[in-house]
Amino acid sequence: MKFKYTARNKTGELESGELEIGSERELADYLRNKGWLLTSAEAIKSEEKTHKEFKLPFFNQVKMVEKIFFTQNLQVMVKAGLSVSIALKTLAQQTTNKAFQIILIDLHQRVDKGDSLADSLALYPKVFPELFVNMVKAGEKSGKLEDVLLQLTTQLRKSHALIAKVRGALTYPIIVITAMIGIGIAMITLVIPKITGIFEEVNATLPLPTRILIAISDFAVAHGLILAGLSIAMAIIFVRLIHIPRGRFIWHGLLLSLPILAPILRKINLAKFARTFSSLIKTDIPVVQAFQITASTLGNSHYRAAVESAAERVKKGVQIATILKEYDKLFPPLIVQMVLVGEETGTIDTILEELAAFYEDDVDRTMSNLTTILEPVLILILGLGVGALAVSIIMPIYSLTQSF
Repeated sequence: MKFKYTARNKTGELESGELEIGSERELADYLRNKGWLLTSAEAIKSEEKTHKEFKLPFFNQVKMVEKIFFTQNLQVMVKAGLSVSIALKTLAQQTTNKAFQIILIDLHQRVDKGDSLADSLALYPKVFPELFVNMVKAGEKSGKLEDVLLQLTTQLRKSHALIAKVRGALTYPIIVITAMIGIGIAMITLVIPKITGIFEEVNATLPLPTRILIAISDFAVAHGLILAGLSIAMAIIFVRLIHIPRGRFIWHGLLLSLPILAPILRKINLAKFARTFSSLIKTDIPVVQAFQITASTLGNSHYRAAVESAAERVKKGVQIATILKEYDKLFPPLIVQMVLVGEETGTIDTILEELAAFYEDDVDRTMSNLTTILEPVLILILGLGVGALAVSIIMPIYSLTQSF
């Protein structure tokens, strides 16, 4: 197969050319032996078979756990010597998810007819994202599909564990805050109006906190439907704004400036960046393409924009560490220095894997302690709210008892 490629050496000098060689992995090894790092490669083919995207109305139902099970078992079967086609057929018979079963049967039929596994997976982008497809493609080209599937299993497990840890840590605060808001609304609209009726019968001068509470209660009762409609409208507008690229960018920037949340978001994005980029580099996917795929997996728009910019600048021969250093608010000195060492020694994949493990462990510890950190804050807010209500109600009652 003939490849058109670009590569650079340790000093940043670029070289472009074409080479007849067996695979991208062999091309990367060949250039590495010459002291060059492959940045991009494109296969030159006379005819390229393409497929239209095959759409299934319900493939969003495939869960991450099922994809991990699929990847792990496919790796075991390939390692045992089974063909990919037979492995897919066996997995289709095993799965209990009807949507996933239809997908696996279709994959089996396509691979059985001679299509590559990567091309078949690409027909289901919502189930098998670009990262998955490109790593499988690299594994097929290099003849090391088994190793790539093992890396993918690790990648999916780490990603799933990270997401599960974050969700688990945020469940308690969300429940408490929701309960606080619900109780507050019930007190203002149901309880306070009944109590204020007593104060009106006495016709006494009420303290300022009580008058403010009664005014809020009266307004909420009189205009409850309008307030509910405005709240729903604001929520819809907010959701739509954060789905617009510019709005999402501003919102993600705001999240990165919040005191408790910002460090957690940075660690999560750094862990995902290091883990994904390391997995792609290990399969000898060109650096530029690895950056582009990694960018698509990052949740924060600022990190995504930084990595996309890195992909473009690497083409021009700029060192990865130099690019990351310019985004000092996103990539700390530890990342920059370690990446620099990796580039100079040719072990960037190993170093990034170690960095991913470091940040994943850090996120794990932070999430474990998050409830302990937030609990005093939530109790303080709850105490202030209850205290304000109690003072507003008890003060006039105390004043009335003193007047008799």
